Amino acid sequence: MLINHPSNSHHSPSVAIVGGGPAGLMAAEVIAAAGYTVNLYDAMPSVGRKFLLAGVGGMNITHAEPLDDFLLRYGDALDWLEPMIRNFDAQALRHWAAGLGVDTFVGSSGRVFPRDMKAAPLLRAWLHRLRELGVRIHPRHRWLGWSDGGHLRVQTVEGECQIQADAILLALGGASWQRLGSDGAWVSLLRERRIRVNTLLPANCGFETCWSDYMRDHHAGSPLHTCEFAAVSQQGKCHRVRGEAIVSAYGIEGSAIYALSAHLREQLQANGNADLFIDILPDLALEQIQQQLQKPRGKNSLSNFLRKQLHLSPVKIALLRERTTPDVWRDPVQLASAAKQLHVSLHATRPLDEAISSAGGVARESLTDTLMLHQCPGVFCAGEMLDWEAPTGGYLLTACLATGRQAGLGIIQYLASHP
Repeated sequence: MLINHPSNSHHSPSVAIVGGGPAGLMAAEVIAAAGYTVNLYDAMPSVGRKFLLAGVGGMNITHAEPLDDFLLRYGDALDWLEPMIRNFDAQALRHWAAGLGVDTFVGSSGRVFPRDMKAAPLLRAWLHRLRELGVRIHPRHRWLGWSDGGHLRVQTVEGECQIQADAILLALGGASWQRLGSDGAWVSLLRERRIRVNTLLPANCGFETCWSDYMRDHHAGSPLHTCEFAAVSQQGKCHRVRGEAIVSAYGIEGSAIYALSAHLREQLQANGNADLFIDILPDLALEQIQQQLQKPRGKNSLSNFLRKQLHLSPVKIALLRERTTPDVWRDPVQLASAAKQLHVSLHATRPLDEAISSAGGVARESLTDTLMLHQCPGVFCAGEMLDWEAPTGGYLLTACLATGRQAGLGIIQYLASHP
């Protein structure tokens, strides 16, 4: 049965926000602080579930590197996101968190964390602020699209209802971690209205390669510490990331791989395979490695010799053996070159639902500068459902908050001009 569920007040225009992730919550705060009635609807039993899971093991909220370097992390979406992030950058985010009573600190990597490293206290303080501002949160309300009269159709535990509002924000996330509510079901609903939505693809994801049985059996789960990883973009530029990765049963993953995932994914789309290059000894020059390998090894096996002379871990030695031929393995000059540029061919990304985030989404040309849909006046979009991507390290959350704030300000502007 359809139930009329009006959310507008006699005292102020009303706003319906669909999606209780960081972008939706930030927009709710901005709009409610301006005096408007805000109702937030989420399909899950509680809001911020992906936010909380991302905080397991340490809640990385942003990054302290210089803003110009920070902005480069957004790749092709830089010119689109730049004004939004400049208006709500890392310093502004830390100041906002401090206003919630959550102190932050900068880790050795430049990543910014809450002092207690947890997401839950930040979310609790945030929800308390929203309640004080009058924001009403409605869990277990799944958006189904629009009615013939232009109202939002929502499925609740009591049946389907319709929601009437003066402005709407969609902040529905991408399509990774579906069990937390980001399932991408909204894509078809927007495309039905002739809104351009670029295909959702895995970002910050692992990649598949064909390991030998020995590599899988003995080294799956082993970390690759202190390496430099490289991939070439479709424009021919070589991108290098120093960091860590993990050898998995299916291939390779980890923070350094995530930072290169956009370039590796583009290679896969264009060529059917992608080339990853690994420098397993980034602190030694090629000549230094050659000198070490040309020393007499006596009765040592080559693996033991590599461990002693170059301090290589078992997984690095196995990887070197895995990706070189016997001729290269026996030649110190060729082996040194392989250690500086070990080639790993990748043949697929891991499934989208396993990815930390997704690329693709509502296309820039579908939106105004205030993030309102051209095709649907009064309907705005924000967060990961927009077509941008960024590596882990606080960049994802910063952009979600910045776009949520931008959409919130856009809705305030829209309501002021449409009384």
